[in-house]
Amino acid sequence: MDSENQPVDFGNRRVSPSEKTQLVGSVFRSVADGYDVMNDIMSLGMHRIFKRIAVEYTGLRPGDRALDVAGGTGDVARLMQDVVGSNGLVVLLDINEAMVQIGRDRLLNRGKPEIALVLGDAEVIPFPTASFDALTVCFGLRNMTDKDRALEEMYRVLRPLGRLVVLEFAQPQEDWLASSFRLYQRLWPLFGQAVVGDPQPYRYLIESISKHPSQAALKQMIEDVGFNQVSYENLFGGIVAIHKGHK
Repeated sequence: MDSENQPVDFGNRRVSPSEKTQLVGSVFRSVADGYDVMNDIMSLGMHRIFKRIAVEYTGLRPGDRALDVAGGTGDVARLMQDVVGSNGLVVLLDINEAMVQIGRDRLLNRGKPEIALVLGDAEVIPFPTASFDALTVCFGLRNMTDKDRALEEMYRVLRPLGRLVVLEFAQPQEDWLASSFRLYQRLWPLFGQAVVGDPQPYRYLIESISKHPSQAALKQMIEDVGFNQVSYENLFGGIVAIHKGHK
């Protein structure tokens, strides 16, 4: 079978790559309006702190150029814009039109019209080689159909010595924490029904977390595409982790 047509994970299902892209798109269209509220509920507000840490790890400075891949509603891009200032550039890239539209509205409402929003695929990033000083992907890598290809594209668009920061759900390091987290996850579809009127996207979310590579495996994937000085830091006992690498 052609490697590009081999089945991939969509939660606990095995589907074709094109079908996964369509299914993930459908998931995010259905949750776009309640996306930020659900993030607050599921993380008890901690996702905001995690994202601030991720932006700090980029090492951005005033005047730098930054790309936030799978940037959703723009909270990370907004934090980066505060750092790079009027002489810098922040681009939010997301494949889902509904998320980009909501991100645009929220960034305008928060006084950040200078952030560029681009509808595009992380596996074919629509920018020239060596365009950015730093690149973030926060809770988005897990949903990408071909993670290796996406990481290769992230490497390509970074400038020499550019910095990659990946914030993603991970594997808790203690058994009791892993068990507690699984119990808490059982509530997510109920929250989803209450907030967005659909529990199914949050069942997929739980499944996608369980299928995501371990911290060590993701570190190896990042190294394999060419990044160096790759390391990761567990947050909240490994419920989430931040991976860092340099081009």
